[in-house]
Amino acid sequence: MLKRMSLHHLAQINTGILKAPLDDPSMAEFVALLDPVNALADSSPGFVWRYTDEGSNDATAARPFGDDVLVNLSVWQDRESLWNFTYRSDHLDALRRRREWFTRLSGMHAALWWLPAGRVPTLQEARSRLEMLRSRGPSPEAFTFSESFPPPGAHESTASVSARD
Repeated sequence: MLKRMSLHHLAQINTGILKAPLDDPSMAEFVALLDPVNALADSSPGFVWRYTDEGSNDATAARPFGDDVLVNLSVWQDRESLWNFTYRSDHLDALRRRREWFTRLSGMHAALWWLPAGRVPTLQEARSRLEMLRSRGPSPEAFTFSESFPPPGAHESTASVSARD
């Protein structure tokens, strides 16, 4: 069976508005889940990279979108890998409890986009992709799980790899 090397990886950003500061007792269970969920992500098939604060194993200190907004930024080999981590692993238990710790958002709080394999996105790029999705809706530049787009040149790269082999 031919295994095709991807020229692109899937980046994702998701944000959440905290209901309370992280040192508040109401946030203790969320804080306790940070290390196990991050370790699960790191060991998940298809995981490539995740943003962490300087000298930390998580991204809870970075507040580029506001003092009460947490940001999660990561890169995955493909949509299926991110989907499986998000919805088919123990991460789902924490996701189901998000309303305990985060305010319900009315607009888009997450965005996906393709980037060249080996490149790491910046927080500024992630913010731009999220704003793009909010203002224009899903497009190849910024999309969602429910309205996703293939990587650039997906059909051409598949054809060229198959033709060579």
